[in-house]
Formats: sequence, structure tokens, C-alpha cells
Amino acid sequence: MRFSVDLKAYAYPDGTVALSDIRFQVARGEFCGILGSNGSGKTTLLKIMDGLIREYDGSVLLDGRDVRSLQPKDIYRTVGLVFQNPDDQLFAHTVFEDVAFGPRNMGFAEAEVKARVERALDAVDLAGAAAKQIHHLSYGQKKRACIAGLLAMGHEVLLMDEPTAGLDPMGEYRMMELLTRLNRQEGVTIVMATHSVDLVPLFLHRLHILSRGRIVRGGPPEEVFTAPAEMESVKLRLPHIAELIHRLKHEDGVPFRRTPLTIGEARREIMELIETTRS
Repeated sequence: MRFSVDLKAYAYPDGTVALSDIRFQVARGEFCGILGSNGSGKTTLLKIMDGLIREYDGSVLLDGRDVRSLQPKDIYRTVGLVFQNPDDQLFAHTVFEDVAFGPRNMGFAEAEVKARVERALDAVDLAGAAAKQIHHLSYGQKKRACIAGLLAMGHEVLLMDEPTAGLDPMGEYRMMELLTRLNRQEGVTIVMATHSVDLVPLFLHRLHILSRGRIVRGGPPEEVFTAPAEMESVKLRLPHIAELIHRLKHEDGVPFRRTPLTIGEARREIMELIETTRS
């Protein structure tokens, strides 16, 4: 599935323009990020892509078809939106019943429903948790249960609204590892709205910065993250490691060739610099 977004404008009922001049594409199998501060319009953009909001000027195409021309069931067989707060999405008493809801409503036989639930729970590391009551799950487990509910329906595209919000550092990393595995191994296309700049360079193929309802920059993370002042202008910052190397280079005169975004990249840059100094 491929998205093509050409959104000229969307305004809230009170007339406030929330989004304008939004143009980008998401290729099949891509892990794409929408990076922006709180209030930048990320959630609204995801709802438009999912067909939940239809009153806007412009077009959002899913494999060349305008999402507004599609029936909701046609969208939801392919595209699923995972809300920021899992309690807004989970409603059944047990994990099994919640994950099974979608496949049952799609008309699958109970044997197929059971098989789909088992595969989905295994994919999100919740195998063996089918009988658990929802309120006994941790916050991170609830988020993974939401993803399982969409995978059980056969979704090819996941729209993720702040999937790491509310998780501790280990939970953040486990969530991103899960999404990366679904993307790389299962071929699920993922569009993730986030403000977590430190996780983005590790996992995403492409990144778009959303500021005040507009896309102000887009491309691979190494091209999008530039100088601290430019990031500050859109109420964001560089990843911590990039901030450190940038200061060493521009304030202390350390001759780094480039500004790495991850610890691994920084280590290689430092080792090359040490080797050059020794020789």
C-alpha cells in the first residue's frame, strides 16, 4: 500500500487552520516518521490519512484511490490507526476477545479468528496472554495488544500516534524494536507520529518534520537533522549525541567530518579521528 498526501488545508470547526500545504508520500514497506512538537498537528494528520476526517481541501490517495471515495470497511481492511492512549482503543474484558473483535466482524470462521489472534499476539510478544484481562496488562502490553488487534485484521499499514509515549526507556526501545520487526520482517508499512528525536535515527527510513501545521523538512534522518538553531525554530532539538558532536565541532574545533545521529555512528567517527591523529 502506498500513500500520497497532498493536503492543501484543513481547519477545525471554529475556523482555525490546523494543517496546510502538506505534501509527502509513503512507499510500500517504508517506516516513516512524522516528527513534531505537541500541538503541531500530528494526530490530526493521521486521522485524515485513516479516513476519520474527511472535510479538507486536497487529496489523500491510498494506492491511487482517494480515501474519501472508499468505504470505511475498505480502508480498515488495509489501514489501522493505533491511538496514543491504549485505553481509548481497548474495550473487551480479555486480550483474546479484544484482538478477535476485528476478524469476527470481517466474517471469518471462528477457527480462522483463533488462528489470526494467535499469530497477531505472537507477533507483538504477547503469546500466552490471550486469557489475560485487559486491566491486568501493563501500559506497554496494552499498546502491543492494540497493535495485535490491527494485525489480526490483516492490516498492511499501521498509523501510530506516539507509540512510545508513557513508556519507560526500556519500554520505548522494546516498542521500537517491535515496530521495526513488523516493518522489516512482516512487510508492514508504518507511519509514526512522534516527538522522540533520540529514537528516530535508529529505526526510521524517512522523516518529515511538522511544525505549526506545515511540513517544513523531509528526507532521511541524516539529511533532516541539521543545526540546533534550525531544530529549535520548530520547537525540537537534535538527538543528544548529535548535539554533543555538533558542539565539539563548532565550539571546540574538533574536526569531525559529519554529525552522527547515533552512538554507533559517533563511535566510528571518534575512532577514525583518533587513528588520523595517531598517524
